[in-house]
Amino acid sequence: MSQAKVTSAEVAALAGVSQSAVSRVFTPGASASEKTALKVRQAAMKLGYRPNSIARAMVSGKSRIIGLVVAYLENQFYPEALEKLSAMLQDRGYHVLIFMANTATDNLDEILGEILDYQVDGIVAASVALSSQLLGRCQNAGVPVVLFNRSQDLQSLSSVTSDNLQGGRKVAEFLLASAPNRVGYIAGWEGASTQRDREFGFRQRLAEAGRDIDLRMIGNFHMDSARQATLEMFDREAPPDAIFVANDHMAFAVMDTLRFELGVSVPHDVSVVGYDDVPTAAWPAYDLTTVRQPVNQMVTRTVETLLRQIDDPGSTPSRVALDGPLIIRRSARLPEGWTDETLCE
Repeated sequence: MSQAKVTSAEVAALAGVSQSAVSRVFTPGASASEKTALKVRQAAMKLGYRPNSIARAMVSGKSRIIGLVVAYLENQFYPEALEKLSAMLQDRGYHVLIFMANTATDNLDEILGEILDYQVDGIVAASVALSSQLLGRCQNAGVPVVLFNRSQDLQSLSSVTSDNLQGGRKVAEFLLASAPNRVGYIAGWEGASTQRDREFGFRQRLAEAGRDIDLRMIGNFHMDSARQATLEMFDREAPPDAIFVANDHMAFAVMDTLRFELGVSVPHDVSVVGYDDVPTAAWPAYDLTTVRQPVNQMVTRTVETLLRQIDDPGSTPSRVALDGPLIIRRSARLPEGWTDETLCE
């Protein structure tokens, strides 16, 4: 025979507090003294009471659930960022549901419907682009969306990124200082704003010096594709002696292919620079010069932006682009007169 479900009234009676005090203790963001909270939680534990979050959501109109949509976890940057996003949202009293999408966004419509079925209060889309039609569905449902590490030309959509254009310029500035003979670029997935902006900034600074990219291949943000791009790039008489790779994940494959398959010395023969500064970039095996994405700041601004739009649905969408430093290590030749601190900020 099943045991009767414990009610909040029973918890209140055992704790010696009002039923509304029990409700406040188990409502994220509501105020209750430490003494009251301790008594209520001890009583709840003794009785085996669990608050009904669904009923609470029906009363308040808020589920306290945030949907995180991600399409790309191979890159170390995203697991780290998602962990930080989840932790910060949980600290603010929200539950987090993670949904996987395809990079090409062909299954986003189905996934978005599933997310909205959970009555989420907001959505963070990481490495995913939303069509105006999909964004309209979210707006009609009253669910704010913030893009993380992506941006789009939609004025009604908030986004938080690093300043990818300036990051690309910093890489060009650094490589130009070594006067390379030929400059190579290995692009990421061309549907990504991060790829577009990094390449634009890189080309822009090269053009100011009367230079351009001499050899360009596409790695699609995947290691296998980056390896193949490297083999093709160096299967010619005049390969580059400086390469900017659109993210660290691909840069590791580029360095391994150069050193272990082609017998090319890095950085003596070829300078390699990446983007993201994931933890592996600092390993002695790679010691990768790269642009650091300020992930902690990006996470904080994303959460602040999303919660502001949840609390104030009429607030103006914002686009945030945070500057990140060039981290100089030993995968690229150090230009004469430069130090490890040059251009790091």
